[in-house]
Amino acid sequence: MKRFIKIAVLILAIAFIAIQFFQIDKTNPPVVQSETIESMTSVPPDVSIIMGKACNDCHTNKTVYPWYSYIQPNGWFLRSHVDDGRKEMNFSKFATYDDRKRAKKLEEICEEVTAGNMPLPSYT
Repeated sequence: MKRFIKIAVLILAIAFIAIQFFQIDKTNPPVVQSETIESMTSVPPDVSIIMGKACNDCHTNKTVYPWYSYIQPNGWFLRSHVDDGRKEMNFSKFATYDDRKRAKKLEEICEEVTAGNMPLPSYT
């Protein structure tokens, strides 16, 4: 039994080391200033600070990945989280949404923040 545990730990350690060679792409898509939410509305400074801290990493093309994104599988999870966040709503592309979609997204922001669902606790 001891030998089995040693072999299992060794295999897990090798697997953990091996997956470190599969890093995520941390390249952000370009930000076209005329497509951002800031290009179409004046965001109050206090709201801009909150958005910068709690929203921008997942909902813009200005993601700053934390140090632990270099450790897999954390990086894979974070990349998936960012991709999902951008797909749901991207402040870097907000001006490209039609009027109806923009209104709906702003309404959803209010609902999510009021319900305490956003920002995620890890970003506050």
